[in-house]
This record gives sequence, C-alpha cells and structure tokens, in this order.
Amino acid sequence: MVVMSSYVTVSTKVRRELVERARELGVNVSEVLRRALEEVRRRELELLERRLEEVSTALDRIDIEETVGIIREYREGR
Repeated sequence: MVVMSSYVTVSTKVRRELVERARELGVNVSEVLRRALEEVRRRELELLERRLEEVSTALDRIDIEETVGIIREYREGR
C-alpha cells in the first residue's frame, strides 16, 4: 500500500519577543510545532487501543466451539 502525504502550511500569531528569543536560543519553531502535532498521532493510537480492548472483550465472550458447531450445521444443511 502506498500512502501519499501532502503538506499544508500552518501559521499562527506568536508574540514577536517569543519568536526572537527562540531564534536566539537556537530553537527551531517549525520543528517544535511538528513534534507538538505528533500528539495527534499519539492520541489516535490511544483511541485505537481503547477500541481494540472493547472489541477484544466482546470477542472473549464468543464461544468458539459453539460457533464452529453452528457453522458445521449450516454447511451440512445446504
């Protein structure tokens, strides 16, 4: 599977003094923002983990032997 990424430019207003101070300190503001936005990916993963736990709990309640028996009965009845 090939995933094509596209980029957008994000702009925001920040106090001039803060940006100037960041430059003086060698802080790459763009990189800081990129890392901060990785929080979105982390939260998505947390959400997926919670959903997986819910599905896993539901699947644990399924009796495999009973399910196999039902499928066999269905196949034999055809």
